[in-house]
Order: sequence, then structure tokens, then C-alpha cells
Amino acid sequence: MAKIRGNKVTFDPNNLVLAAGATSANETLIFCLVDPGQAILLPTPYYPGFNRDLKWRTGVEIVPVHCWSSNGFRITMSALEDAYQSAQTLNLKVKGVLITNPSNPLGTTMTREELNHLITFAIAKNIHIISDEVFAGTVFDSPGFISIMEAAVDLRLENENPDLWNRIHIVYSLSKDLGLPGFRVGMIYSNNETVVSAATRMSSFGLVSSQTQYLLSNMLANKKFTSKYMKENQKRLKRKREMLVSDLRTSGMECLKSNAGLFCWVDMRHLLSSNTFEAETKLWKTILCEVGLNMTAGESCHCSEPGWFRVCFASMSQATLQIAMRRLRDFAERSSCSGRIGNKISSQQQKMSSLRRKLLSNWVHKLSSSECDEQHR
Repeated sequence: MAKIRGNKVTFDPNNLVLAAGATSANETLIFCLVDPGQAILLPTPYYPGFNRDLKWRTGVEIVPVHCWSSNGFRITMSALEDAYQSAQTLNLKVKGVLITNPSNPLGTTMTREELNHLITFAIAKNIHIISDEVFAGTVFDSPGFISIMEAAVDLRLENENPDLWNRIHIVYSLSKDLGLPGFRVGMIYSNNETVVSAATRMSSFGLVSSQTQYLLSNMLANKKFTSKYMKENQKRLKRKREMLVSDLRTSGMECLKSNAGLFCWVDMRHLLSSNTFEAETKLWKTILCEVGLNMTAGESCHCSEPGWFRVCFASMSQATLQIAMRRLRDFAERSSCSGRIGNKISSQQQKMSSLRRKLLSNWVHKLSSSECDEQHR
């Protein structure tokens, strides 16, 4: 953790609690900090799985901090204040704000100004800060990564504001940085002894196996290997992202400028039949059924604006990515010729896509139904 953060922060092993992945770590931390019926603030767009991880078993409410494309979806003090007031209106007690840095789905790192806004806000409202930093080691381009702990150290919070120092918590995992999602190794880091003690007791419900710990201890001890691995991983991520962005631009689509993560945040607003989330869902289904590509629609990430999609690129080969981009380019060209999505496509195109529709329609229906069920829950 210290190496990824440029050794600008010293981490005490006694403040570390292991968990079976970041999912378990996030849920455990919410159990420790927030009572059922209370709320946390979460900037949008955010990882779709947070509704499951943070709400389902804890009984906690999520209040979105609405961020907008006009400033690159950056967190502002006014957005934080608006979300806090919304919670007050709903008679919800806010216990903390959770951020992902680097962001999933944006693929961006937070600026020092944003982190300072969060710290100032947390001091004023007397709330916790949870920083999910599972993509910290994927930063492949400038600006560099600044951890919430680094920002806190630079402001000398340990001495000048020990109360907030004890309300800052980090969630981390080896899944993304070392490509080990199946190993289920996550962790909580906190300066708060009470939180560490409670999380340690709760970790019994999601332990990391002794065999996994033994294997990873030996692997992490080989600092030459881990350093070389992460540098190579970052280099490959950057190369593949540049390829994706270039191909998308050729197809008339732009991406949010990003420097981290395994995905791009793609602007497809010009392909919508109307500026609505219904049109976004229709576009997603069209690309899925007719083009054969699955992307995460912005509404699933609780984006405040329709027409944005998360495109994951890291797990596929370069050849597969080229095929996907060719399909998307052909689709964009057809759309520009025939008008926006929602206009009638040619009978030949309908015949070509009929097989895909038959194979995928039931699956799409089930997926849409599960999304409705999740929203209902």
C-alpha cells in the first residue's frame, strides 16, 4: 500500500484488517460506522454493485452526490452540500461520505482540491470519510494518484484534527492491482482503534484462507516481481486505452479523459433518440442484441445524465478489442445514415440481427427484471 502511494504515507500493520475481497471490506466498514436507517453520501456516477454491497444487509441508505459532465464529473463543495440537504429533507442522518479513488466507472483520479473539499466537508458535518482505493495501482498516466491518507498527512490532521484523523478509512484489495479477483483478498485500513477492533471481530464472517495468505505472502515478498508486474500492467493498460479511445473517436465517440482503471467512460449522447434514460436503455439493448457488445449503461451507475456508458477493455485481447471496435464503428456509421436510434432500420439489417435477438432477448428481459427488483429492494 505504501509503495503504490509513492511511500508518501506510512501504514501501520496493526491498523489493517483482512477481508474476503473489497466487497466484504466495504460491507463490514458500513456495519461498523452506520446504523440501519442512516445514510452515506456517494458521488455519482458510482460502481453499480454498491447498492448491493452497502445497502442490502446493512439497512443503510445511499444519498447520491450528483456530479455533472460540465466539469468532468468532479466533486464540488456545492454538490456535497446539496446531497447533505437532500438527506436532511428525507430525515436521514448522514454518517459519512464514500468515494472511489481512482473512480469506477470514470477511470479518473481525484484532485487534491477535491480531497481537500471532502476533508473540509467532513470536519464541518462531523462525519466519516471512506475511500475505496482498489484501483490505486492501475494509474497509468498523469496526474498521479493521491490517497485520502496522503491528503490527511499533508494537512497534519493527526495532530491538528485527531477527531477527523480517526474518521478516515481506506478499503483496498489485490484484485485489480495484481489481477487476483478470485483470491478474494481485501482489507480495511483505519486509524480508529474501535473500528479496527470491531472490523476484526466481524472479519470472521469473511476470512481469507490460510493457504491464500501463505501464497500471497510469498509472492508479495518478491518485491522485484511485484514491481515489474505492476509497471508492465500499467503500460499495457495505457496502450490498450489509447487504442480504444482512438478507435472510438474514429467512430464519432469521445471518452472522458482518464488516467486509471480498466475501463473508459464513453459519451454516446449523440446516439440517443431523446435525452432520457429510456432512450439510453433502448440504445444499450440495441448494441447488445444487434452489435453483440455489452457495455454498462450510465443509469446502472446512477449517472445524473443519460447517454454515458462504461466500456471495459482490460480483460480482452487486442484482436478481440479490434473486432469489437469494428462492430461499433459499423453500427455508428449505420446510425448516422439512418438517423438516431429509434428510427426504423432496414429489413436486411433486421434479418442479420434476428438470430442475436432470439438468443439474447430472454436474457435481456431477465436482466431488466432483476434491475427492477434491485431498484425495488
